[in-house]
Amino acid sequence: MENIVQSTIEFVRQHEAWAVPVVFVLAFGESLAFISLLLPATVILVGVGFLIGESGIAFWPLWLAATAGAILGDWLSYSIGFRLKERVGHYWPLSRQPTLIPRGRLFFERWGIAGVFFGRFFGPLRAAVPLVAGICEMPLLTFQIANVASAAIWAIGVLAPGAFGLKQLMEWM
Repeated sequence: MENIVQSTIEFVRQHEAWAVPVVFVLAFGESLAFISLLLPATVILVGVGFLIGESGIAFWPLWLAATAGAILGDWLSYSIGFRLKERVGHYWPLSRQPTLIPRGRLFFERWGIAGVFFGRFFGPLRAAVPLVAGICEMPLLTFQIANVASAAIWAIGVLAPGAFGLKQLMEWM
């Protein structure tokens, strides 16, 4: 796993023109119910944030790419849950994580729209809560409000510490 993280960060370092599509794909995969269990995207995105601070890659296009990828990943997860309902738990890799959907359902039922918003910030729930929101037939507009707002904040949270923190640290030294 560490090799994937290092290779991806090094690819972005060497090919800055590919940074926006790579960040989009990583955020999309991190937010997609099936892929997020296999992809260490958050760690890679934090590393890309440090590249921003180190190399001067523009922050806002990468933030927009991360936000858009996260929105689309959650929207697709919601749509899969809406269409497949409970059958979704029978598909790999969710079939290997039998507690993920019930945990996501409890979280969603307890917190509703706030659960969709805050679910993005809690590891495996990040992709399970949108799936469960679809299974539970949460209204799409309500879901998208929480989805868009949380994606924008999440993207800042994974990119900004490296992008701006490293610059500040260098200025202080």
